[in-house]
Amino acid sequence: MTGLTLSAVLPNLRPPPCNGDQVCQEADAGQLAILYASLLLTALGAGGIRPCVVAFGADQFDETDPKQSKKTWRYFNWYYFVMGASILIAVTVLVYVQDNIGWGWGLGIPTIAMSISIIFFVAGYPLYRNLDPAGSPFTRLLQVIVAAVRKRKLSMVSDSRLLYWNDELDAPISMGGKLLHTKHMQFLDKAAIVTEEDELKQGQRPNLWRLNTVHRVEELKSVIRMGPIWAAGILLITAYAQQNTFSLQQAKSMNRHIIKSFQIPAGSMSVFTMTSMLTTIVFYDRIFVPVFRRITGIDRGITFLHRMGIGFVISILATLVAGFMEIKRKQAALAHGLINSHQTIPISVFWLAPQYCLHGIAEAFMSIGHLEFFYDQAPESMKATAMGLFWLAISVGNYVSTLLVTIVHKSSHWLPDDNLNKGKLEYFYWLITMLQVVNLIYYLFCAKFYTFKPIQIHSSKEIEDSQQDGVELVNKV
Repeated sequence: MTGLTLSAVLPNLRPPPCNGDQVCQEADAGQLAILYASLLLTALGAGGIRPCVVAFGADQFDETDPKQSKKTWRYFNWYYFVMGASILIAVTVLVYVQDNIGWGWGLGIPTIAMSISIIFFVAGYPLYRNLDPAGSPFTRLLQVIVAAVRKRKLSMVSDSRLLYWNDELDAPISMGGKLLHTKHMQFLDKAAIVTEEDELKQGQRPNLWRLNTVHRVEELKSVIRMGPIWAAGILLITAYAQQNTFSLQQAKSMNRHIIKSFQIPAGSMSVFTMTSMLTTIVFYDRIFVPVFRRITGIDRGITFLHRMGIGFVISILATLVAGFMEIKRKQAALAHGLINSHQTIPISVFWLAPQYCLHGIAEAFMSIGHLEFFYDQAPESMKATAMGLFWLAISVGNYVSTLLVTIVHKSSHWLPDDNLNKGKLEYFYWLITMLQVVNLIYYLFCAKFYTFKPIQIHSSKEIEDSQQDGVELVNKV
């Protein structure tokens, strides 16, 4: 951010300013290098912060304490609320500053805010509940796969108690609880079969490329089980991405005046998305959850799988409504003889507000439910990595959107290059609607047969004892 700010402020780091009547000078290689390097560093920083900060915040609640564990679901709501509020400020206040005051202040304000946040983060270090590093989780997953492949010809044991258990070895990666054995994906269980070659003396550490504990095998199973639910979230992002593409083009073609002297920037229509999302989060936390808690008996009101399902349904409604709004927009263009024109169509841009608001409501249900799902179902030592899956789904969803637009553009006349009025954008919206319906059916199937992570929660006393003296269980077949 500092590099971006300096490139906007220092004359040597940017081309000279120009107005629309002049031929603007292009940036030289050095100026572009600084700009691209700054953007790359910003992306790398965001990639490090976003997956880790949400998991780190949730880790401050002790899951072995029933009172604190009940507050975790509220944390996700308010984390997302704060993130949404910051985005709302960015697309309103900061955009106004950039347009009317200058890019120096427009980029300088978030740079200063980021610097202050770093100071507060470091100052709070003594108060944090920190977990000690326990090695790379990807190495452990690979070790289980290699061990299972090596023992693929062995017969599976009939009793899970004959598999390898080692509480002392697993202590650093199971502070909150021990994963219990499940009967799914039994091929992986072979990684925990103890053979004569694996026989250990008391206290001896096994070769983890040949023998793994049941807890480590179940870590891999948990990750695999999360995959189908993760994939279901991609299409919602694909639908959401249309706000920044075709919905933006729709808004540009419509009457955006509130009063004669002021019109809304087309990009600021996302204010409706953010506002509806923030309102929904407050409604969900203060009204929805208390009401449904009495009905279901669940502390969080409904499960995160139900919450995600509601988000999928609302997202389907959003793209369905968007198609009908496009028909209304083109009817207005036809009525005023503007089908072949690029002039502003005399229809209020606020007709697009419903689709923006529905996307915001869908995000409040689906995205936060997705975060809850990843944090709750990921192995204890992989929670930050699991949060990365959330952001990965967003990236993949945007790429799928680009791919879908490219395919539709090349194979039909729905999305013309020159004039949206001549196309069939409503068909494209309804194509996404149909894909989301199929995705919802797929999700319901996955959710129906999903196996929740089986875990034996440690009490505070058990955790204390495990830090002092571990128990090793070795069984040989």
